[in-house]
Amino acid sequence: MNTFAPAPGGAALSRMVLSQARMEARLMLRNGEQLLLAIVIPVIVLVGGVAAAGRIGLDLDGHRAVDILTPGVLALAVMSTAFTSVAISTGFERRYGVIKLLGSSPLPRHGLLLGKVVALLNVVVLQLVVLVVVGLALGWEPTLAHPPRSVLALVLSVAFGTAAFAALGLFVAGVLRAEATLALANLVYLLLMAGGGIVLPASTYGSASGVVQWLPSGALGEAMRAALVDATVDGRSLIVLAIWAAVGTVLTARTFRWE
Repeated sequence: MNTFAPAPGGAALSRMVLSQARMEARLMLRNGEQLLLAIVIPVIVLVGGVAAAGRIGLDLDGHRAVDILTPGVLALAVMSTAFTSVAISTGFERRYGVIKLLGSSPLPRHGLLLGKVVALLNVVVLQLVVLVVVGLALGWEPTLAHPPRSVLALVLSVAFGTAAFAALGLFVAGVLRAEATLALANLVYLLLMAGGGIVLPASTYGSASGVVQWLPSGALGEAMRAALVDATVDGRSLIVLAIWAAVGTVLTARTFRWE
């Protein structure tokens, strides 16, 4: 019979991870720069891209601009949070010793990383809901010829894309100083948004399309468009994302410094 009620002891790992995830998600959504990257910029890109495409007559293989750009911007939102936001926030947490302090708490280090992943997925879901509403308001008509397959393809694309970019973001944050991480993460974000095949199909890049498809941004963009334009699972793009996720995970495990 227990003397104390409730019995003393540490909380279950699942409870600690969920508590950490709630805190991480609140911090991400309260940060103005994070919110700008997560929601404001993707919305601007979507609205501006649809308006500009109509004026310049952009050729998108016979599809309406909004039907091609919306999946691409959904992919951009995943990249902005999974890579840029994770890299910047983790970099500054290392600088100020937050990571080190949390690493010495009852929450194990793998629990800390799980908490970040769960928080990241929550923010990604919020982003996608907001962008889907904006896309539908602009006249987006996703292809749902086979709803179960479309949903499966979308879930796999988001999951593999989040894993790949989060692993790469943690790698950058774990080896560079906070200021360097901030500069590099924003630079990579801008370069991939403009020329990484994430917003526009790889076919619009001409001779560079073969290279673009092997980038994590290009693979995620193609996978999202396959899911929401063609209602198919793009196995090749998912394999590319899985490779990037594996590479990023190995590099992070070998190089990440907690302080």
